[in-house]
Amino acid sequence: MKSIKNILYITIISGLILSCGGGGDDPDPTPENKAPTTPTQIYPANNDLCIDNAVNFQWNASTDANGDAISYIVDVAKTSSFAAIIATKTVTTTSASISLEKGVAFYWRITAKDSKGLSSPVSAANGFYTEGIGVSNYVPFSPVLVAPGLNATLASPTAATLQWTASDVDGDTLTYDVYFGKTNAPAIISSNQSADSFATATLDATSTYYWKIVVKDGKGGQTIGQVWNFKTD
Repeated sequence: MKSIKNILYITIISGLILSCGGGGDDPDPTPENKAPTTPTQIYPANNDLCIDNAVNFQWNASTDANGDAISYIVDVAKTSSFAAIIATKTVTTTSASISLEKGVAFYWRITAKDSKGLSSPVSAANGFYTEGIGVSNYVPFSPVLVAPGLNATLASPTAATLQWTASDVDGDTLTYDVYFGKTNAPAIISSNQSADSFATATLDATSTYYWKIVVKDGKGGQTIGQVWNFKTD
């Protein structure tokens, strides 16, 4: 009888051990860490001109599939290749202020990084230009040819209408000096006109004519255009 009791006792204990110790499902594996999304740049936008040199860089927040905390690394360089980074800043907000030189072209990019050390792809490189020292007026842009086309041949006898466009970053009212003649150093034939076109007199046949435009902004700024030419048959 004693041996039967011992067997029963061992069987019961073994059953308890099996019921408490094993046979259950394995715990869920730790989820794979994923990098945050790339931040979207807001300011400065690409090709922004004449911004304050104390730049407040801004971007949209990244997201992280694992819910990790995110920090942002802002890099600034003078070339789009970022071969030499001149300023870098790490923040947990969606903006960062960095003071830069005045009157210089810069590029900036941003990367998001999670609390586990995994980084997003780097953003695009946005170029911008800080305002120069004491700049109050910018000269106009160079005039752009409209008509006659460069090296065009016109029927003769005829007159020609010279046409061009020009613009100014300050929004100044522009005037034009028109130079026209048969040499590649044409003489002035109209000055301080507001129209961006000029009608010539009747032209000679089988001749080459040269012309250029000087753009003036009324504040002392002027830009001399290139010499254009056309022919008559």
